[in-house]
Formats: sequence, structure tokens, C-alpha cells
Amino acid sequence: MSQITLVRHGQANTAARDEVSYDQLSELGARQAGWLGAHLGDAGEVFAHSYRGGLHRHRQTADAMGIGDATTDTRFDEMEFFTIAQLFEAQHGVAIPDTREDFVQFMPRMLAAWQADEIAETPESFADFETRVGAGLRDLMQNDGRSIVITSGGVIGMAMRITLGLSLEAMARVCLAIENTSLSRWLPLEGHLALTQFNALPHLEGPDRQFARTHL
Repeated sequence: MSQITLVRHGQANTAARDEVSYDQLSELGARQAGWLGAHLGDAGEVFAHSYRGGLHRHRQTADAMGIGDATTDTRFDEMEFFTIAQLFEAQHGVAIPDTREDFVQFMPRMLAAWQADEIAETPESFADFETRVGAGLRDLMQNDGRSIVITSGGVIGMAMRITLGLSLEAMARVCLAIENTSLSRWLPLEGHLALTQFNALPHLEGPDRQFARTHL
């Protein structure tokens, strides 16, 4: 049976405010990924195809999960959030928030401006981001057997937008909800993708691991 599983990377450098500094798993992020890999092994989950985005945190997560031989596919790279947010601040005076609560207002505003091409000199357009994620998903649908992809929250949020027709505001809320090393799954049905699981954390459900649930 064909199935697609997208995994958000482990917790990265939460103090970062730029792309390079963020692209490094924290000690907890590596533990989260190791626990997920062990859980999948204990559950007997076997994947015919393994992929990861091209970012350092994607490779680190895959390695910690025990799938260091995953194929790199940069279509599953995250949007350059910090770069886009810094340009948004410089051009529109909207500062990057310091609290998670303020991100609820910030994210849809930034995404809307990005989609409308109102932020100049971004690394890629919103339309190009949507196109590459969609193309990656369509290729995964053609695989025989189950596929797993180590990626990022923005990619998973875009996959949700593509498959469920989410508005930008809804996509922003989804992105903010996605936890580190969470699992989201889809099944191909008659040429389309059907969501079967979102943001699952079976490896962190025990009371001794509740502390390890993170969003950033």
C-alpha cells in the first residue's frame, strides 16, 4: 500500500534569528529524533522509500532516527522563514515576534504579503514554494510502497494547504501547531491525497517524555 509520512525535524536552535544559526538540532532535538526512530522500529514500521530535505537539521534528524541513507530532495526544504521575516520587517515595519502568542497574528500577515509579492527580494516566491512542495508530493504518490520524508513545519503546512484547500490564515495556524518530530500521513486516493493523521507524537506520549514536546 502506498502511504506518505512527513516528519518534522527535531527541535532546532530556538535562540536563532537567522537561517544558518537555526539550522542545527538542539540536544533535545536529537533525543526526540532518536526516540522516534526507536518507536518506528519497535512498531515494525517499514518504509520502502526514505527522503530528507537538504538542510542540516533534516540530515541530523534522519541520522538520529537511524535512516542516514535517506535520499536528499530539496523540494522538501523549509521556506527561508527568517530571511522573509527580516525583509518583511525592513519593508513593512512588522517586527518578528518574541512570543508564540504574537506569532498567531504575525504568520498570516507575513504569508499574505509574501503570496501577494509585496515583499521584495525574497529567496523564492510563495507560488514557487507551493509549486515545489506540490511537485514533491505528486512524485511521492507514484511510489510503490510507503514513503517517509524528514522535512520542516512550513512544508507540512503547505502540504495541508494543498491537500485540504486551506486558506492562508488556516495554513498559518497549522504551521504554528506542528510539533518537532511529529508524524503526518497521507494516502493517495484516485489521484488525490487524503490526510489520515496529523501531528502525531506516539514516541512522546508517556508521562516521562511530556517535557520533550516542543513547537520551536
